[in-house]
Amino acid sequence: MNDVTGIVSSAGFRDDGMMALEWVARYLERLESCAVSPSVVPGGIVARLPAHAPEDPEPFAAILADVERVIVPGITHWQAPGFFAYFPASSSPPSILGELVSAGLAVNGMLWSTSPACTELEMVVLDWLVELLGLPEHFSFAGPGGGVIQDSASSAMLCALVAARERALQEGASLDRLTVYATSEAHSSLPKNAKVAGFARDQIRSVPVSTDFSMDPASLSALMDDDRASGFVPCFVLATAGTTSSMGFDPLRAIGNICQEQITWLHVDAAMAGSAAICPELRGFHDGLELADSYAFNPHKWLLTNFDCDCFYVRDRAALTDALSVDPEYLQNSATVSGSVVDYRDWQIPLGRRFRALKLWFVVRTYGAEGLRRHVRNHVALAARLRERIQADDRFDFCAPPVLNFLSFAHVAGDAATEQLLRDLNDTGRVMLSHTVLGGRYAIRCSIGGTWTQERHVDELWNLIDELAPRRAGG
Repeated sequence: MNDVTGIVSSAGFRDDGMMALEWVARYLERLESCAVSPSVVPGGIVARLPAHAPEDPEPFAAILADVERVIVPGITHWQAPGFFAYFPASSSPPSILGELVSAGLAVNGMLWSTSPACTELEMVVLDWLVELLGLPEHFSFAGPGGGVIQDSASSAMLCALVAARERALQEGASLDRLTVYATSEAHSSLPKNAKVAGFARDQIRSVPVSTDFSMDPASLSALMDDDRASGFVPCFVLATAGTTSSMGFDPLRAIGNICQEQITWLHVDAAMAGSAAICPELRGFHDGLELADSYAFNPHKWLLTNFDCDCFYVRDRAALTDALSVDPEYLQNSATVSGSVVDYRDWQIPLGRRFRALKLWFVVRTYGAEGLRRHVRNHVALAARLRERIQADDRFDFCAPPVLNFLSFAHVAGDAATEQLLRDLNDTGRVMLSHTVLGGRYAIRCSIGGTWTQERHVDELWNLIDELAPRRAGG
């Protein structure tokens, strides 16, 4: 690729790019034959790599050969059709190509003026999703709010928390008297974000959950009342639409009404499940969402868009930008001063930002709304197929109600049997699942959402479960 001056030539780039694209295409074609998780030991990849950087240029073909020799054997194949662990990490050919074009353009969209198309395409695509997912109109740019693409739901939550903190401080509260509320089922990024935002550990309240692992609104209300009586100011409530451990849904309407009464910021984290709302019949978990101050979901989990891509919406964009805006001289420009543009630097923690909207735009246009609905509905149907088989087998119990594309189950013989089953399943190399603890029980989590996962892959998963799970005594 390099000429004698060290500058990349366009001809070399084209040849190497075609080689790389062919390699990716072949990788996607052979995903099914890959062991889903690698059999490597810590330090095994380091041992296969040179200790020092090369002095001289190396041919691209040699680099790509080392990807095959060193990298591929040491990765977990998140795109494999037998990957059922954690939550899916979607990708798709148009998303990959959108990422390629974005990398080729290599713009920094920190300000409207630094790349107008980067900003305005993002605004339009996020407004499309407000309509496609049936989100409240005030989350669109036609209203007082708007959306922005963050790298993850964790970053979105941090931005919401900072905005909530600043709003409370402007109303006269002191930082050491502000309180934050979430359940033990909420995402683990909450305590980290609270720490980053300046909250002490004893300012975070854990709200009890109901039997379905969703937030108990009465307990939330009681905690907030007790805090106010003790001189604290409820600042931020995190409600989850689809928790990580159980896919539990906090009752948004009841929680939202409490937050309205308490004048407390409500953020809804729908990182995984939010994509399901593209299907009108699956939107029930959004009941009460109009009461939320902010909302986030990840197309990179279930909407065919590769990481990183989190859609973060706010009811009042001024509340967010007032909290995050800075204005050094070197960033001042006439467009910003005019007040007629969106500068996304004020909607996030970092200054710089990539052109993430491009890949999302490629995906929505390539598949269309109906193609995306078909994708989600297929996974929901596959999960229902697996649910019926687990339900009919007296060796297993569900640890939480199966919902959408997610199941959590355990062997009736106890934690040791469940843990051994999970280990045996993952050791096959054909599938990968993960675990959690629900109601004191060790549970296997199964999330069906891979781009290339089909009915036969779910059938193979069941066949492995059936084969490897211990039989009941006398069974």
